[in-house]
Formats: sequence, structure tokens, C-alpha cells
Amino acid sequence: MASFRILTSTLLASRRSSFARLSFPFTSHIHNLTTKSISSSSASSIPFCPQKLADIPITPTAFKIRVFSTANQTIKVGDKLPDATLSYFDREGNLQTVSISELVAGKKIILLAVPGAFTPTCSQKHLPGFIQRADELRAKGVDLIACVAVNDAFVLKAWADSIGIGDSKVLLLSDGNGQFTKAMGVSVDLSDKPVGLGVRSRRYSLLADNGVVKVLNLEEGGSFTVSGADDMLKAL
Repeated sequence: MASFRILTSTLLASRRSSFARLSFPFTSHIHNLTTKSISSSSASSIPFCPQKLADIPITPTAFKIRVFSTANQTIKVGDKLPDATLSYFDREGNLQTVSISELVAGKKIILLAVPGAFTPTCSQKHLPGFIQRADELRAKGVDLIACVAVNDAFVLKAWADSIGIGDSKVLLLSDGNGQFTKAMGVSVDLSDKPVGLGVRSRRYSLLADNGVVKVLNLEEGGSFTVSGADDMLKAL
């Protein structure tokens, strides 16, 4: 009985953070179960316990607990980038799509993410820094520099034109539905902001070699302190 009470308390506590499912070793006999109390001389009965449970020794190993988390784990160094399909406009102005797996295969790439196109820090500091340092980064062995934002491809094209990125120094990739951002575990809800940003990406920059993260500079909150082009140059 003591073991059963401890397990029950553990399960109740775990429900606060995740969904727990019990797998019983006697499921084939579930149709034979009838309601009966389990009682002891020193404890009150448990009215919901079925008859068959009374015949099974209650030990921590009598139950298997499967815990499911609803949130994606945040990407870290050593992880492989999750696959997703992103969109962009090519040099001729045609809308294209590309998967992350295609983008990174056999390449050393820098991927930076911004909370939103046309926002002040992204437009004045973060993206321009990588544009200005693109040649130096490529001289260090980087094959591609790409910027991801949870904006549609049309907004990103207008943003690129306004900044004057020019001939593909940085490729702007649209994660319009936030699927890649969510899979990376870097979504941030900015719905409380008066400008109506909704769910966007945290600011970061990373270096991936053949899809595996080698360097990760992930910002906290709305700061811009560790994810700039100069920080990446120091890490290479």
C-alpha cells in the first residue's frame, strides 16, 4: 500500500508539467475487471481500484509511465538541424522553396534568425552586420549565409530590397508558418507587444557543418549581445 501511495503522488505531481499515460501489464484482462475497494487495517480504502489490481503486488515496477512533452527541446550544439521547407525569391524574382536538408548538405553554413523583418534591431544591426562581414565569413570557410524569419516571402523580398542586400550576400528564408522555428525550439510569443508580432523566432546565429550545429549564439529576450557577425567571426 505504501508503494502504491508513493507512485500515486508522483503521478499527480507529474501531471502539472506533462501528460502521463499508464500502461498496465494486465490489459488483456481488462474486460474482467470489477470495482472493489482495497483496504488495510491501517489505511482507508481506494474505491476506484478494480478487483484484479487487488491480486497484483503493488510495486513501482508494476506500472510503466510514458511522459509526453508538448514543447520542442531547444536546439543545442551537437544537434542536427530539423528539416523543414522554407521559401524565398531568387535573383529573377521567382518564388522558390528549399528544404533545410537540401540547404545544408555537404556545406558549412551560417544561419541567423530575427524576430521580424523591418524591425529596428534586425534592420539596423543584426542583418546588416552579416551583409558587411559576408566576405570575411566566406574567407573563413563558410559556404552560405542565410537569414530566417517568421514572415512571408513577399515581406522578406521587400525587406531585402529596402536594405539593398544585392547579389545574394545573405539569403533571406521565409518560415512563414513557423514550422522550422518551432522544431528548433526557439519560438517566442510576442502577442503582448502593441505592434502585433504574434509568435516569432528568438534571435540567434549558428554555424552548422553538414547540418550539425557547431556554434550557437542564442539571445535571451529581445537583446542583441551575442549573435552578431563579429561574434561569429570570433568563433570561427
